[in-house]
Amino acid sequence: MIVLADTDTLVADAIIPKTAQAEIELRSRKLMVALAINAILCFGILSATGGFIFWLASALSVAIVGMLFLGIGILILRADHSDFTFFGNASALIGAGMLIGGAGIELIDKYSDIAGWIMAPAGALVAALCVFALKKQKTTGRFVAGSILLMGLALHLIGLGFLLNQGEIDGALISLFYLYATLATAGAGWFIDVRLITALAIVPFAQALDTSTFYFHAAYVFYSPESTLSILQMLLLVIALLFMARTQSTRLSRHAMTLAVMAFIVANLCALVGSLWGDYIGETLWGASRYGDWDSSTYSSWYEARDAFRETAMFISANFYSVLWAIGLAGAIGWFAHSNQRGLFNTAVTFACIHAYTQALESFHDEPLAYVIGGLAAIPLAWGLWRLDGWLTARQMTQADQL
Repeated sequence: MIVLADTDTLVADAIIPKTAQAEIELRSRKLMVALAINAILCFGILSATGGFIFWLASALSVAIVGMLFLGIGILILRADHSDFTFFGNASALIGAGMLIGGAGIELIDKYSDIAGWIMAPAGALVAALCVFALKKQKTTGRFVAGSILLMGLALHLIGLGFLLNQGEIDGALISLFYLYATLATAGAGWFIDVRLITALAIVPFAQALDTSTFYFHAAYVFYSPESTLSILQMLLLVIALLFMARTQSTRLSRHAMTLAVMAFIVANLCALVGSLWGDYIGETLWGASRYGDWDSSTYSSWYEARDAFRETAMFISANFYSVLWAIGLAGAIGWFAHSNQRGLFNTAVTFACIHAYTQALESFHDEPLAYVIGGLAAIPLAWGLWRLDGWLTARQMTQADQL
């Protein structure tokens, strides 16, 4: 279990010897350095791969240069010389990325009618071969095989998405595709034991209810058309992952907690949307259909259908949302602190600050009495959490003594 502790205090209190303190700090530093090195390496590989594909701009040239890079990388890795393994990994992955990525771009650009039918099974085959190779438990080439597995998975999912888009398929089938992409991404992250990949599984999971992001000039935007349902979706995932983290192996537990933090972040972002705009539950799922063309008649009819739906729909106002979110965050902060869930605790505290800042500017900038009421209410709430934590701690110690 990974926890945050003050090693100086532990040594001073004679809990651990100084040799253990030095070993803990050394391993922590090595972990941070490894994360930094891998981040820089992955950025370099992705940047070089994309740059070569678009710079060469020819399928034949990309294929030739890609095979050269891949061949050189394999030769270096087969030599099994530790000083050059780093460069072998980079060369092999640039080559594989050029071949797989270049093939995908070429298919979509020039053979769009059959692109999806080729990309989906080809990507699945590449991923399956990498799974087979990794199960052989060989140390050399595991980084390369794991990375190519991800490339194959990306090609597979993009191919499926391309097919669905060509067929103009929407509704439940699209949601099923996003759920499949979620399971595939999370499974790949667990299999190669890279929690960053597991964390990315939250993207398709959120998109199952159209929660997503987009960018325009000088602005990144998060939107959630069904904030209440998306919150429930994310909280159910958090609960399931917390249960999994408590009952499964250490490796699976780490990945479950990573994805739980991501789900909790998205849930809070959805709550932020609801606290600003409120939510007509189900409006985009079983309410008025979206207008297709931007002519005035369609635009007007869509507004009429939307207004008719809203007259009978369940509505949660922005103010009520704000109160519920504040109460939920207060309870989450106390519980996560008591259960030592640092990632979830930090997330809850961060969004508590965001919530307070947003509401101070949006709703209560000219209502000083609101600050008085909120501040006075926070004092007994903190006291209650303090007493509850003491009671829960005493109960746990009693149960431990009985065991």
